[in-house]
Parts: sequence; C-alpha cells; structure tokens
Amino acid sequence: MTGTFGELSTTDEVLEGIDLSGRRVLVTGVSAGLGVETARTAAAHGAEVIGTARDLAKAREALAPHAGLGIELLECDLASLASVRACADALKARGETFDVIIANAGVMNHPFALTEDGFETHFGTNHLGHFVLINRLAPQIADDGRVVIVSSSAHAAADVDLDDPGFERSEYDPFAAYGRSKTANVLFAVELDRRLKERNIRVTALHPGGIRTELLRYTSPDMLMEMASRAARDTSGAEGDLPTIKTVEQGAATSIWAGFVAPAEAVGGNYCEDCHVARPSQSGSGVRTYALDPERARALWAKSEEMVGERF
Repeated sequence: MTGTFGELSTTDEVLEGIDLSGRRVLVTGVSAGLGVETARTAAAHGAEVIGTARDLAKAREALAPHAGLGIELLECDLASLASVRACADALKARGETFDVIIANAGVMNHPFALTEDGFETHFGTNHLGHFVLINRLAPQIADDGRVVIVSSSAHAAADVDLDDPGFERSEYDPFAAYGRSKTANVLFAVELDRRLKERNIRVTALHPGGIRTELLRYTSPDMLMEMASRAARDTSGAEGDLPTIKTVEQGAATSIWAGFVAPAEAVGGNYCEDCHVARPSQSGSGVRTYALDPERARALWAKSEEMVGERF
C-alpha cells in the first residue's frame, strides 16, 4: 500500500505492502549508514540489489547482519575515475539492466585534499565520480527506470563555482566545498532527467535529513550548528540547540520513496525532502532556485565532461 509520508516516516513504512521482486537496484556507498539501510530495505522487499563501496571488507562487515538478503558487493572508489570506470565496465559486461540507481555515497567537511585524478575531494567524489558512473551505466537503465541522487540541504550554503571548482583561486572552506558538491548533485539530476525522460527514466535529487552517520566524522558539534545556520535549516531542535536528528531508517526513507513509490512525473527533475517534492525557496527548507536552473545544469554538464575527459 502507499500513503502520505513525511519527516518521521521510515523505510519500511514507505515500502509497506510493496513487493519489489524482479526489480534490479544499484546503491552506491553501502559500507555504512544510509547506504546500508537503503540496500537492506530494497532487498528485504524482494529487489535484487548490488551495492558498491570503496572498502569491500568494511561493506561486508556492515552488511553481515543482512547476509540472508543476498546483497551483492562491487568495488567502486568514487575518488578514482579508473575505479569508477572499471566498476561501470564490469556491470555493463554483464548485460543486465537496472530499474533504479541510488547515488548515495559521499564525503563531507573533508580537509582539503585532491582525488586520485586531481579534483577537490568533495567535487570529485560526490559529483564527478557519480557523473561518470551513472552516465556510463545510462544505457543499462531500464525504460521507466529512475535515478535518485542523494544531495543535501547544504546545497543552500554554496552554488557551484564553474570557474574555480577546485578552490585554486579562493580560500578553501570544507562546508562550502561540500555545499558546492551538493548543488552539483541537484543540477546533475536536472540535466540528466532532461536527457533521459524520453525513455521515461526520471531523475531526482534529495535531502535525506540530518542523521548521525559516519559522514560526520570530520564534523564537531560547533561545526554542526554552523552548518545548520549556513544551510538555512531550523536550529531550534527538540533540545533547543541542534537541528532535529533523524534515525537512519528515517533518513533513508526519502531515497526509497523517490525511487519506488513517488509518482515519476512528480519527482522527475525535482528536489525532494521528507518524502515529498520540495518547494523552491530562498531561505529555510526547500530548494534554492539556482540548483534547479536548467542553463546552469547544462553548463555544469559541459564543465564536468571537460574535467573528466569524456563526453556523454
């Protein structure tokens, strides 16, 4: 059955009564947190799930409690285009299609560093790695399929800077770098949706909510408050000091909702949060208009192709 869902809905509530048997799903970042829960939920409801991770040993340990669900693991380090391309080639060689791809993996507030290919870590991992992986797999996405890209309310903290994506001419700010990459996630969804919707493949980006997962490994409580303010989120949580924190089951619910439950025409090319399509907004919750700008999305696509040396 389907129903009306919101901020506190969980993954299993969203999929209550829904059988995903016969559906093939790819989830990136299944070594912890939202990726594990997203993969678990889809598999528990009958889907055939392949999960990718940079560290396969860590992913096997994280998925060990769900070993009976048959989730397959494949190595993919999004900070290495060689690894991304090898993963995509391995999947393409199998000749199998995917009904849903959920781009979940990412890093946040990382100290300044470069990926294997020389990109700033957030932009290279969160955006460019998924840009190459999903585009290479696009022919393997079934007609009427979906792509779900996990972004963040942090997109409100920073637009992409197409003239200086690697902070070569500006002072590095970890949260601004994260915000740029999350805006890139939304813009990528906008342009990919435009390109694929003639096959009725719809693409959406989303904010999962605030969840205490390993993504916060570089984030102190003070940084968390600053992030909430800069991302224009509500900082008056239940305890009056931090934003509302979701459980992992609640945090992964919007990915599950967007991938399997929501009407395709509603989510396609849009940004979702709390199991609904978010409204455009210049403050507070919602999606910033610059993240949905189709011209900006096309410009990012061209810049991304230039950076990775591959046209799609």
